[in-house]
Amino acid sequence: MRFSKSLISWYLQNKRDLPWRKTTNPYYIWLSEIILQQTRVDQGLAYYLKFVKNFPTVFDLASADEEEILKLWQGLGYYSRARNLHTSAKYIVNDLNGVFPTDYKSLLKLKGVGDYTASAIASICFDEPTAVVDGNVYRVLARYFGIATPINGTLGIKEFKKLAQELINAKDPANHNQAIMEFGARMCKPQNPDCDICPLNDSCVALQKKEIKKLPVKDKKVKVRKRYFNYLVLITLDEKTILNKREGKGIWQNLYEFPLIETEAVIDESDLVNHTAFNELFKKDALIIKRFNQKLIIHKLSHQHINTVFWIVKTATNKSANTEWNNIENFPVPILIHNFFEDLKRTEIFSTFEV
Repeated sequence: MRFSKSLISWYLQNKRDLPWRKTTNPYYIWLSEIILQQTRVDQGLAYYLKFVKNFPTVFDLASADEEEILKLWQGLGYYSRARNLHTSAKYIVNDLNGVFPTDYKSLLKLKGVGDYTASAIASICFDEPTAVVDGNVYRVLARYFGIATPINGTLGIKEFKKLAQELINAKDPANHNQAIMEFGARMCKPQNPDCDICPLNDSCVALQKKEIKKLPVKDKKVKVRKRYFNYLVLITLDEKTILNKREGKGIWQNLYEFPLIETEAVIDESDLVNHTAFNELFKKDALIIKRFNQKLIIHKLSHQHINTVFWIVKTATNKSANTEWNNIENFPVPILIHNFFEDLKRTEIFSTFEV
């Protein structure tokens, strides 16, 4: 109990002033928790405020168009979170009559909600003593108790969840859970934790054994896959282009992109124009082709690095080009393509148009 009391005492004195800490409305807590998955607070805050403004209730979110949601989410990555938000909002409205689930087990039925998110909402909104376990919590527990079990293995996940559940303050689960997460984020940081002023430093096993840098333990990282993307940025004489919706279950599902040729390695212009997909798109059209970025743009995702070249392809006309160039920024796109849009604004893209 001392562990919990010390954390809550520290938290009440040091917690950040964040909008989702001023409410117990489960809709707002759910929004914040989904946004903050894989996202830092300083980045997620702006998105949270945008979502609350545009979709103040779960009914507003449920009735929104998916493209509107994806556009608002643009830049956060892990877009399945946005799609799952939309799916769950429609489930709450249509199947639950707009009433948000009120306990851990019911919350798990929402798409995109796992153990951590269900525990956070259940404890913060409904005082259910269900312990949260995220990266911050793993770190605090591993160091304080000196646990070397890998946190990303089945055994470690079960061990840390059991321990977290044993430690939770059943009388104040909301503050306990928020305290241990905040403590991990601001005091027991991954690098350079503030051990000298830590309220738990007299009983921290890792500190006593000088193993702070060793804990928590993770099994070896998953091998990162390298991919090579060649985007064909078509510009016609009447300023039209092609944007395709990305289908399937891979990355960036339902986001828009330029025609894409994926290759096994970096290719040059000669390889590009001789590629079957390139010839299917442009056939015998007269073209001007220019490589936009001379240096590869490397977009890093958790399990893959995407090495990208944008090719500007000018032609008088193309039957597949039905998107007005002036309208492209209204489409939800991956941040990789959004950044390309920003770079493109600084160039004379429509100059020297002769084909």
